[in-house]
Amino acid sequence: MKQFLKDDFLLTNRTAIQLYNDCAKDAPIIDYHCHIDPKDIAEDIHFDNITKLWLGGDHYKWRYMRACGIDEKYITGNASDKEKFIKWIEALSTAIGNPLYHWSHLELKEYFNFDSYVKKENAEKLWDYLNSCLNEQNMSARSIIEASNVALLCTTDDPADDLKYHEIIRKDESFKTVVLPAFRPDNAMLIEKEGYLEYLKKLEAASEMTISSFLDLKEVLKSRMSYFAKHGCKISDHGLTKMVYESYEESEIEEIFKKRLKGAALSEKEVAKFTTAFLTFVHEEYSKLNWTSQLHYGCLRDNNTKMFEKIGPNTGFDAIAPDSGTEKLGLFLDNLAKSDSLPRIIVYSLNPEDNSAIETIIACFNDSSSVCKIQHGSAWWFNDIKPGMENHLKTLASNGNLSGFVGMLTDSRSFLSYTRHDYFRRILCNYVGTLVEGNEFPDDEELLCEIIENISFKNALKYFYF
Repeated sequence: MKQFLKDDFLLTNRTAIQLYNDCAKDAPIIDYHCHIDPKDIAEDIHFDNITKLWLGGDHYKWRYMRACGIDEKYITGNASDKEKFIKWIEALSTAIGNPLYHWSHLELKEYFNFDSYVKKENAEKLWDYLNSCLNEQNMSARSIIEASNVALLCTTDDPADDLKYHEIIRKDESFKTVVLPAFRPDNAMLIEKEGYLEYLKKLEAASEMTISSFLDLKEVLKSRMSYFAKHGCKISDHGLTKMVYESYEESEIEEIFKKRLKGAALSEKEVAKFTTAFLTFVHEEYSKLNWTSQLHYGCLRDNNTKMFEKIGPNTGFDAIAPDSGTEKLGLFLDNLAKSDSLPRIIVYSLNPEDNSAIETIIACFNDSSSVCKIQHGSAWWFNDIKPGMENHLKTLASNGNLSGFVGMLTDSRSFLSYTRHDYFRRILCNYVGTLVEGNEFPDDEELLCEIIENISFKNALKYFYF
């Protein structure tokens, strides 16, 4: 039988192998969007065992375990860490065709020098081996980041955060990776959500300002943006169920906001107007600050009410939204462009059916201020799989500028997920190599390597002004 996960994994031709080894493999990582907790980095946490490191908070793995019929006790329940690990190995051993099989084995190979493949019969031995590696290598949050060749990473931070852990990290000169905050104001935007009024109190406390109008909210947010900027922030991020754009008058937004302050429910149209006004305002400010915005949309969240009430959000019960509202994207971008307030924006839709629409819409708003000023973000979440990445790259190349792409991000809570950058780079090199081998692009080693290096690392440095 063929050896699994050889050095030429996912590389199917000579050019792809050469590009990967010479231009992509050893390039540093710029992880401009992740969900790692800066507290864990500041405190350089160690992990009691492999389950804590490998399975904690990883809803990708949890979804697959449920699909294998494994009881929730062994996923998010009260089973022991060893029992959870063994159940995960039982599930993973048969995950044929699922990207988790690739990701997990890349992680095992990269961090634990495990060159074989998992089998449920060997789960006990693997548990002992991986835990012995954790102890012998004294693996911690920072050591994993440094071993992964991460030059810079951006966490995801609420406007009310005090960023004290970022201050701790920045002052520690022994840690070479740059860690920056990213501004994620979803809690201030999602006016329809339960708990919105309680969140405003939290924002008031952080800013030492009062919020009794939408104008007040805007002033508070400007204050928090200034605070984040002083801590090195250059990126914002927004999570939306779907892209929205609804025309509005400023007076309407004040009425809607005050209505919500009184505890009244809002109509769908009122919510759409407020969301549009909110997004317009913050993007105008991002333009002044020279920040880059990220728009993540097309996700139906928390579909299983029973499980949401039991174990909360971000636990594996989200799905792709069939109506992602991409047709509204052009209206939103155009409104900002008309007032010369359009910042750099990266657009992600969870629905892969939106790929071509996104490419053709964003192409209408590029200009000389930046290469690929409006970007089509990396294949996201359910799409950061081999066919999803391939389709994204093909669409980007066909309708946009692949050479100007800012590349991969982890979008993860796991310290081991940096192998996804390697996964992406292999797929990228194979795609470009296939074009060259098919005589669709010149076999110019210098030019090709420049393109691969830029997408893997250098484009992000320039685009975000890191």
